Amino acid sequence: MLSLENVTKRYGRHGEVVALDDVSLSVGEGEFLILSGPSGAGKTTMLRLIFAAEQPDGGRIKIFNRDIGRLRRASIPYLRRNIGVVFQDFKLLPERTALENVALALEIRALPRREIHERAADALASVGLAWKLNVTPRRLSAGEQQRVAIARAVVGQPAILLCDEPTGNLDPKLTQDLLQLFSDVHRRGTTVLLATHDLGVMACGERLGWRRVELEMGKIVPSATPNVLSFPISARVSGGTPAP
Repeated sequence: MLSLENVTKRYGRHGEVVALDDVSLSVGEGEFLILSGPSGAGKTTMLRLIFAAEQPDGGRIKIFNRDIGRLRRASIPYLRRNIGVVFQDFKLLPERTALENVALALEIRALPRREIHERAADALASVGLAWKLNVTPRRLSAGEQQRVAIARAVVGQPAILLCDEPTGNLDPKLTQDLLQLFSDVHRRGTTVLLATHDLGVMACGERLGWRRVELEMGKIVPSATPNVLSFPISARVSGGTPAP
């Protein structure tokens, strides 16, 4: 479904900052992949390239067997209809209600207003916010704002969901709840890429059988296996209990 072939991305006036260095990676349909690594490792850059927010300086990225570097500019919005994105800083419009923020993802499809309203409301209900449809982000907690962002990302039923440090601003309880939401989305058939440096999230992923790829200084490196027993968050999401 998704592949990166020898992808390189540089920044700086003379390309002196290497964000990704000859990275190759394949992600299968319906897979849940955790992209781990410290800040500055290249995780966000990789997600931005997949979303076609930027173009690689070398190599190519293929989605649905199409080289997105060769897409016409007019074709990029169609590509993005199949990709949902959850940003760490939410990116909600403060003057719009939760329902209106989620509806924005459907308005570009020129759907009937009634259908947009119903689907946006259903998406918010699926993340436990059916009773806060008309509340603006300023009156929502951080966890509730993140849930709105998730509802917006999945309302269009994307084939791929990209999550950039989605639990970075949340406490452990809210992190548990959000990982359960992502797990539910994945079980419905969506391919998920979740970028994180949170060891608890990595341990949860191991418990659930999610593949992990680690980035360091723009390169993929062998991943160290986290100690699952040290992170009870995994038991909460998987519905089990920690081993003794």
